[in-house]
Amino acid sequence: MPVKKWSVQYAFAIPMTFLMLAGIQYWKGRGLAYAVEFGILWSLASVALFAVIRVYYFRKGMHCTVCNDLPQETQPRQET
Repeated sequence: MPVKKWSVQYAFAIPMTFLMLAGIQYWKGRGLAYAVEFGILWSLASVALFAVIRVYYFRKGMHCTVCNDLPQETQPRQET
């Protein structure tokens, strides 16, 4: 498993998701404490869910073009 690659990606995704979610809640007129709590809770929950699903797909050998986690095939497929 490419743990180092995923760790770097999640270290970037958690604060970005937090800023987006907390900022939206604050912009909607919620208090700062509520916005921060909401941002922390939901950013961790959403990134954790994504990570669990990503590990599941990786273990099943399902290729994700966007994630680029599995090695490329040695020979390209023939299109008919």
